[in-house]
Amino acid sequence: MSKGKNKKVQWLKETLELKPDHNWKSAPGNRIFVAGRGALRFDVPGDWYFEPDDKSFRFLDKKPPNDDARLESSFNLLPPGNWPEFPLVPLLRQVVKDDERNPIEKGEIIQLKRQTARIVWTQIKFIDPIENREAYSRICIGLGSGVQCLITFEFWVDQAERMTPVWDTVMDSIVLGLYIRDPRSGFAFPD
Repeated sequence: MSKGKNKKVQWLKETLELKPDHNWKSAPGNRIFVAGRGALRFDVPGDWYFEPDDKSFRFLDKKPPNDDARLESSFNLLPPGNWPEFPLVPLLRQVVKDDERNPIEKGEIIQLKRQTARIVWTQIKFIDPIENREAYSRICIGLGSGVQCLITFEFWVDQAERMTPVWDTVMDSIVLGLYIRDPRSGFAFPD
């Protein structure tokens, strides 16, 4: 990736042939997203539009401006510290409290535990000021294996039935800090 001042981010895309015995697996109709050689990994619908940004990655159900749903993710590599004790639930509560979209409804905080990761997420409902339409925003913070991630998902309330399974797939497949040495094989090895 190269970037200059006030220039659009340029990404280098490389297509590799997978080895016949590769270990990449996702549910039918999905594809695997991996950032930072495995710092962050999750599954997304195979037909969604991918749009990298300077510090995040977006997946949209359709190419803009015709999109109705936006899944966005970012991650940070953390310095050594006492991260297992970091208070994720209060942090997420503060994020919701500080949300400038004036939520009209706030959901409960869901906590997930994986082998090496703690994940919390919640949902808010707000009125989109441009479309004057009810929308949901789901906010996820994950922490584990020296990685912190933020994943958000915004979609129209009237499309919740179609979009909820997308979020469920992301939450079920999220992995933090499982680094892949050779992307053609998909096998994780310690560096």
